[in-house]
Order: sequence, then structure tokens, then C-alpha cells
Amino acid sequence: MTERGAHVPGADRQPDPADESRAQTPSREGNAPGASARTGSGAGGLLTGSRAGLAAAALAGSLLAFLEKLPCRDGGWNVPGKQFQLACYTDIYPLYFTERLAEGRVPYTGHPVEYPVLIGAVMQAAAWLVRPITDPFARGQRFFDITAAGLALCLIAAVLATAHLAGPRRRRDALLVALSPALILSAFINWDLVAVVLVAVGMAAWAARRPALAGVLLGFAVATKFYPLVFFGPLLLLCLRAGRMRAFWVATGAAGLSWLAVNLPVMLTAPAGWRAFYIFSRTRPADWGAIWYFFQTRHLPLAGTTDVNTLNEFSLGAFAICCVAIAVLALAAPRRPRLPQLFFLTLAAFLLTNKVWSPQYVVWLVPLAVIARPRFGAYAVWQLAEVGYFLAIWWYLLTVPGMGAASGFHGIGQGWYFAALLARFAATALLACLVVRDILRPGGDVVRADGADDPAGGVLDNAPDTFVLRRRAYRSALPSDA
Repeated sequence: MTERGAHVPGADRQPDPADESRAQTPSREGNAPGASARTGSGAGGLLTGSRAGLAAAALAGSLLAFLEKLPCRDGGWNVPGKQFQLACYTDIYPLYFTERLAEGRVPYTGHPVEYPVLIGAVMQAAAWLVRPITDPFARGQRFFDITAAGLALCLIAAVLATAHLAGPRRRRDALLVALSPALILSAFINWDLVAVVLVAVGMAAWAARRPALAGVLLGFAVATKFYPLVFFGPLLLLCLRAGRMRAFWVATGAAGLSWLAVNLPVMLTAPAGWRAFYIFSRTRPADWGAIWYFFQTRHLPLAGTTDVNTLNEFSLGAFAICCVAIAVLALAAPRRPRLPQLFFLTLAAFLLTNKVWSPQYVVWLVPLAVIARPRFGAYAVWQLAEVGYFLAIWWYLLTVPGMGAASGFHGIGQGWYFAALLARFAATALLACLVVRDILRPGGDVVRADGADDPAGGVLDNAPDTFVLRRRAYRSALPSDA
């Protein structure tokens, strides 16, 4: 959903012998999808988690995502209410017109854009490619097609990066990303997959013990969507516990430089356009999907405030409390948490406490959820809740004044919508609680069940602890190599 929330019609690490020996050990039964490191092609390659098989699965997921938008692509976006009735809404088509790309305006310099600068660059690149088309409707349609094709490439790369982060024995876990129902439904709502792939590839660079490259990619990710900024907190905590602060500072410094490199030209040439995203983020009220929207609609005392400044304080305060709890967990757990576990917890806390939770934000969480806790049961429940919310938000918007009425089906009321909202909130919180349980009881972590430490950890993998809260209380619980 658009950031406005309103419908607009219209080098590399040397191989570790221990890793090789673990890769040859058969995966245990009962863990959702385990994997071997064997390669192959066709159906066999898909089953063994080969790169070709995973790329094919991601391509299939992208095709399904495109087909889901097909009823609107053929004109439904221009029919009031139809895009909500058929649940095929996207921001990409209407923003081509409302951001005035169709008029030849350049983001930031020619028209303020409500996104960070790399999203603006991606929008402009697609607009250049469709410029020769004279018919406005066909031009907007092709703008969506080209953008969807680019996002499909992002999904393929993100799936392959997730397979790398999962480790040689669990590459097939990446199928849960490629074929995630919630991700497929939300993949082409907005440009979020650009940030997702930058985060995934940045994490893969960190896993390969290349902190500078990891920092550059994460800096680009922050310049695409602001949420990756929250990952530097858990990275700091884990590097502090493992005594790997040099790698942290290298990554953080590289991230700051890469972010500045792409932002500074826009800051200097179009300061008002560049500031538009940050002003809009600060001044927007509680939006659909956020728990604060539920509180406001139900007129709860204090939490239901409609004052934006107070809401910002409540949201930030709630997130800060979660961050303190995550910090204590990171530094006091009996065994150092894996990097994806803390990344997932921090991002989940950010979404649970944020004043905006658009349906496409699920794509941020899916890769992290898969490598943080690759168990199918709770993951499936969470996916079901996300799919339920995806349908509920569009059908609820059919009843919102000014959003357009559709013939036939007239949507759902607040009761059903808020049931879906609370179910998604609860499912995400439950998944986070299960990750916390795995951290507190590392013997239950399926990734570590066969002797691995942190396949995505890079310099943190198998590193001894140098700083632990309540060290005496936890010394006996630490592994012998920590």
C-alpha cells in the first residue's frame, strides 16, 4: 500500500573443514524443510536446494504474483472499488501518475516523492523506459510490467542469498521464501523487494566475512527503505558480546558512506524534495494495519490518541522498550543468539510498535523468519494470518468513504477487519516469542541441532564470548568453544 495509505485512482571467506563435514551429514527428520548441499537440475535440483532449483521456484513465485495482479492490469485499476474487490491493488500503477512521472517530472527535483532516494531512482528508470509509448494507459501498464520484472529479479536474488545464509545443510529452507503465499500476494504492491534483496545480499556479504561490502549494501538498503537501519542495533550487540567490534565499525562506517553517497547529491540539488519522505513519516497519523489504528478506532484511553506528536512518542517509546529487552536477551542468553534471530526480533518489534504496517511489509520479514526459525508449523500459521489480513484490508477499504464503491460484493465491516488485524499482530508476536524461546533454549534451535553455530554470522560464527551479562550465572550454560 502506498506510504500515504490512500487509494489514488487512475576476498571471500576460506572454506571451513568443519562446514564441509557438516554438509555431508544427513539432515535430521522432522525439521521443516531441511536440505542437503547436493546440486542438481530440474525437479531434482529443486528438491536438493540447488541454485537453479531455487531460482526456478522464485521465478514461479514471481509469475504467481504477476498473475494475482492481472485482473487489475487489464483496466481494473481504473474502475472504482474493483481493485479492492479483486484484491489486486498496487501502488506502482497509480503512483506513476500521482508522482507525475507520466508528465516527465524527475523525482525530488521535479516533484517531491514520499520515498527514500533509491526508490525514486528505480521509479525514474522505469519511467524512462516507457517514455516512447504515447497512450497514457498503456504507458502506465508497461511501467508496472517493467517494475514487476525488476522486482522478480530482486526476489530471485533474495532467495539465493537466503539459501546462502541458511547454510549448506539448509539451503532448501529458501523455498519457504520463494513460495511464501503472503510474499507472493504482496510482492508487487510496492518497491519493497528492492530493499529486501539489498538486506539479504548484505547479510550474505557479512556471512562471507566481508564487513565493508556488507555495510555498503545495508547502507543502500537504508537509502531504499528506512527499516534496515534497525539492524545495526543487534549487529552492535552481537559484535560486542563476541569481541568483534572492528568488523562492526567497518560495516557501519561503510554503510554511512554508501548512504551518504546516494543521498548527498539529492540533498544538495533538491533539499525540499529530499526532505519530503522524512517530513511525511513524522507527520502521518496511525494508518491501517497498525495496532494504534485499532486503538484509535476503539477510542482507548491514552493509546487511542489522535495527536500525531503523542503517537510518535508512544510508538517510539514502545519500540525502545522492546529494544532494551532484546539487548538484555542478546547479552545475557546462555548462548550468543544467531544474527538472523536478533534481526528478526528487532524488525518484528519495529512493526508491532510502528504507527504504519502496510500489507506489503510482510516481504521484509519473510526471509528473516525463514532463517531465524525454519520450522514449518508456526511459519504456516503466521502466513495464514498474513494472507487473511491481505484479503481483509482490501475488502474493508470497500466500506471506507471515498475509496470507491464496487458493484456486487460490498466488503467487510470493522469487526472482521480488526479480527484479521489482531490475528496478524498475534501471529507475528507468537513467532517472535518462539524465536526468543529458541535463544533461551538453544538446544531447541533446529539450525544448531546438528552442531552448527551461526551460518549467517560471519566473524561471529564460532567466536568465543568476551562480554556477557551475569557471566557467572551463565558460564556453565555456555558451549565449550565459547
